[in-house]
Amino acid sequence: MKKIDYEKKIEIYNKVKEKVSVTYLSKLYGISRKNIYYTVKLIDKHGKEILQRNSNNKKYSTEFKENAIKRVLENHEPLKTVAIDIGLSSDGQLNRWVKIYKENGYNIVERKRGRSTMSKIVKKKENETPDEKIKRLEAENIYLKAELEYSKKLRAVVQARKNRQLKKK
Repeated sequence: MKKIDYEKKIEIYNKVKEKVSVTYLSKLYGISRKNIYYTVKLIDKHGKEILQRNSNNKKYSTEFKENAIKRVLENHEPLKTVAIDIGLSSDGQLNRWVKIYKENGYNIVERKRGRSTMSKIVKKKENETPDEKIKRLEAENIYLKAELEYSKKLRAVVQARKNRQLKKK
């Protein structure tokens, strides 16, 4: 699948509006008919400037994602309709959000970008008040729970890979 720049998307949109066959355009530009239809609907809804606003590294807030996911899961709105309505560059993005949401036990988990910087366990101070001690222990507890969850998931991934390799043989 090719990435198409802004000018080509506008060109495709204009040709579709001129009644040029979507199948022909699909072959000509090397993109799927589904993507052409999606782009046309997106431009019809939001205008051509939506293509300029949608960049590859756009960051969406947790609330934005949660509202979109709830529209799909709770209101039973079609995924494509919601994706076009909120102006996503592709419906695959919303599909991925829903999938991750379900995998994480119906919780939104923000993916951290860049290097992982797990906070270290705060060392015990000599003159620690009871409130400070409780806060330190709570933070340590959260850290240890996260570390345990990570090791469980890592173990599950390794086991799944081993199982797949055994099935291939």
